[in-house]
Amino acid sequence: MYIIGEILIFLLNVAFWIIILQAVLSWLIAFEVVNVRNPQAANFIRLLDKITDPVFKPLRKVIPPIAGIDITPIIIIFAIYILKSIVASIFFY
Repeated sequence: MYIIGEILIFLLNVAFWIIILQAVLSWLIAFEVVNVRNPQAANFIRLLDKITDPVFKPLRKVIPPIAGIDITPIIIIFAIYILKSIVASIFFY
């Protein structure tokens, strides 16, 4: 059971860092630091979108942007922390 908990915590950590990377990349695109016409950058952006869209899209339908800022990554990060604490309490205590 300990290994299952470790794998779940690892997957939640990977999801956390993918969401952070997506958010930072969106800021870099908005400030034109990243050139979206670059094929490698465009492929990387599409890859991150394919990974995060199944989680973000349902929330974006329910939660509108506040003052033009999308808060769905913040909500997902809170959910990840809650899931990590639940997994830790189930598998490690």
